[in-house]
This record gives sequence, structure tokens and C-alpha cells, in this order.
Amino acid sequence: MKAAVLHAPGDLRVEDVPIPEIGPSDVLVEVKAAGICGSDIGRVMMTGTYNFPTIPGHEFAGRVEKVGASVGHLKIGDRVAVAPLMPCRKCQWCEAGKFHLCDDYGFMGSRSDGAFAQYICAPFTNVLKVPDSVPYEVAATIEPAAIILHGIHKLDVKLGDAVAVVGCGALGYFALQFAKLSGARPLIAIDVDDDKLSLAREVGADLCLNPSRDDVLARVHEATGGRGVAVSLECAGSEPGRNLSIMVTAKQGAIMLYGTAYGDVTFAEKAFARIVREELEVIGSWNSYSLPFPGKEWFDIISLLADGRLKVDPLITHRVALEEAPSIFKALKERNFGRYHKILFKPND
Repeated sequence: MKAAVLHAPGDLRVEDVPIPEIGPSDVLVEVKAAGICGSDIGRVMMTGTYNFPTIPGHEFAGRVEKVGASVGHLKIGDRVAVAPLMPCRKCQWCEAGKFHLCDDYGFMGSRSDGAFAQYICAPFTNVLKVPDSVPYEVAATIEPAAIILHGIHKLDVKLGDAVAVVGCGALGYFALQFAKLSGARPLIAIDVDDDKLSLAREVGADLCLNPSRDDVLARVHEATGGRGVAVSLECAGSEPGRNLSIMVTAKQGAIMLYGTAYGDVTFAEKAFARIVREELEVIGSWNSYSLPFPGKEWFDIISLLADGRLKVDPLITHRVALEEAPSIFKALKERNFGRYHKILFKPND
């Protein structure tokens, strides 16, 4: 089969490799769509995977090609999404059903081979059927959507609560929709990219603000009767994004941090003072796994997609052949790829 194989940081090659063998509890999935996560860019081009060679890719969906002898709930031809985390199921966190905190987990695309390939082997516990009405491309976005919903499940967003989403990339796109479904009003989108704000408006943002030209604090206070937002969802993963998330939040409000930091994190003096003096709650959210495995988040999203209540198509801007992977990752690292939201590889097209 064809696969994009990482041999060292920055050394991604499309090669012919053997189709994976499966065991009695495994499923062989023909990969129909695999998305590029923001973390994939750093993993492929800078930090590398945990061993080499490795096939990256963890956001994907496909068709069941073969099932192991012990697999009873899946059959050849089933349309499926696959959860990439493989928990140890032995540590205290796994025993408590908090698989996202597992002490010794495996992960497709970084600790073992992933989905930038024509086929992938996965444990049957990680393979979820999706309705025939859900396209493969849409099903490939369940994993990033589940990351956001995992954090939303930690919050008590009430009908009519003001919510701000800071950073409106792929994660922010889903954060806006889940906040809207939770009853947020007004729903405020904040980003320096007008294309992302246009997408935010398309999925229901009531107010779209660009810090490069808008007085964000003044506009948020105006929209919320001077209070600020009850909940701020920080999806930018940047210092300005973190500080702004704090500054727009009302007294005793909550800030949910999703964005990954790639260096030491500091807060502006005013932002830190607000955390202390106005009793703000800063909450971290990691990954997307819970009970029943792989998580309530995954099953909730599949239901929302089946009912047509979650909008995905506008997010997908590029569908590319696997052979383009090395040049695409190079362009993404050098920031000269151009405008995009979600890029999907189509390994079998």
C-alpha cells in the first residue's frame, strides 16, 4: 500500500509498505479520508514521532476491509470512524473511566502507525460505525470535534449565557457550534483572520471581532451589558489568545483552555490580576475520551451528525492525494500554503 512515512523530523516520504496484518481483535480499515491536525505539522516537521519510521495521522474515517475472528459487531463494508487513543486499561485513570489521563497509552499516528496510508489496523474497541448518511470526509472530523465537546462537557453552559470563542480555526469552529447548541447568547467569535470569522458567522456567531481593528473589550462589554462573557473557550493556543480570553470573561466566569503551548506560558499582569481578584476559573481540557469508551463525546457527535445538527462541510477546504503530503507539510511549516481550514488526504482516490 501507499503510505506517508516519517523517517525523521522533516523527512516525510510517500512509499510502498506492507498492508498491516490484523489479529483476532483487530479491524483493517481502508482509509477514505484523513485530516491534518495542527499538531501534525509540528510532529512531522519539528519534534518527530516517538520512534521511526512511523506513519502519522490520527483524524480519519474509512471502510471496514477485514475483521478479526473475535470481532462480532462489525462487518466488511461498514462505514466507520476510528478513535486513535489506545489506553492501557490497567492504570487508576483507566479503571476510573478517565482514559484521556491514561498513564501508559498508545496513540495512532505518533506512538504507532497512523492513517496517512491506504490501510490501518485498529483494535475493534476503537472502531465506531457511523450512519451511511454521514460522508467519510465528515466522519474524519469527529476526532477534533470530540476534543472540543470533551471540554464543553466539563462546563455548565446555561441557556442565554454569553460565550466567547477565541481562535476560530478547526477547534474554534466546533466550539462555536457546541456553544450554540448549548444555548449560548450572545455567541462571540474572536480571531485575527477574517476568513475564519466569516466561517464563524456561517455557523451562528452573533458577533465577530477582529482584534487587529476592533476594540474587543469594549465591544464585548457592550454586547453583554457591561459584564463580560460567562464562559470563554480559548482555542488559539497563543499568549494573546490566552490573555484576551481572560480579559473578556465576567466575574466568577470560566476560561476553558484548549490551545497547546509550545513554550513557557506567561500572563499579562492585568489578566493575572483578573483571575485572582475576580475569582475566574481557569480549566484545562485534554483529549476526548471517557465512558463508554472511546467516550460519550464520540457517540454524541455521531448522533448530532446523523440528525444534521452539526455542520462540517464548510470547514473542509482541501482534498488532496497522499502523494502530495511531503510538499504540503513543507508549505504548512513555512506558512506559504495559502488560505485553508481543514485539509484532508484521500489515500485511496
